[in-house]
Amino acid sequence: MQFPLSFEDASLWLAITAIVLLTTSELLSPYYGKTHILIEKRRLRIVALATGLLFILTAIIRVYQIISS
Repeated sequence: MQFPLSFEDASLWLAITAIVLLTTSELLSPYYGKTHILIEKRRLRIVALATGLLFILTAIIRVYQIISS
């Protein structure tokens, strides 16, 4: 059984997810006013940064594949 997403699709998905999570974590920061949303902002920021790092890792792998071929 094949995985339904290719490497490029997974990279694109990680990029979009990282952008959405980083934007959400910044909008929930205390500098943009009071929001009464019950979300752990620290955990959201950690997940957003981890997703961003995974995207950067996939981008580096893609660049390496292009250079090596």
